[in-house]
Amino acid sequence: MRCVIARFPFDLTRSGVLESMKGIKPEHASGESVIIGRRTYPVKQVGQVITRQDRRDFSAGEVLRAMTQLGFTCRDLAPAPAPTRVLNPVQQASAMLGAPVAA
Repeated sequence: MRCVIARFPFDLTRSGVLESMKGIKPEHASGESVIIGRRTYPVKQVGQVITRQDRRDFSAGEVLRAMTQLGFTCRDLAPAPAPTRVLNPVQQASAMLGAPVAA
């Protein structure tokens, strides 16, 4: 499949990506990620390996689009945790004592 990443055309195949990523240890994926084989890789790491370009030269969206078209499972950013209510000192002390916290 022909795709453009960082304004450069690449002919990528599923087997070619699998071969390129063989033996590469995945970094910690805290954002968008791609599942290749049984491993989860950050999108930018995959893009760097398959294009041999610096991570700053391409966007995660370009690599996600290409990996999705090749049939790999891609994951977006994890949803942000719901904001927790901040208790004032009196409410916090009441909660520590087991009293119900007033809204």
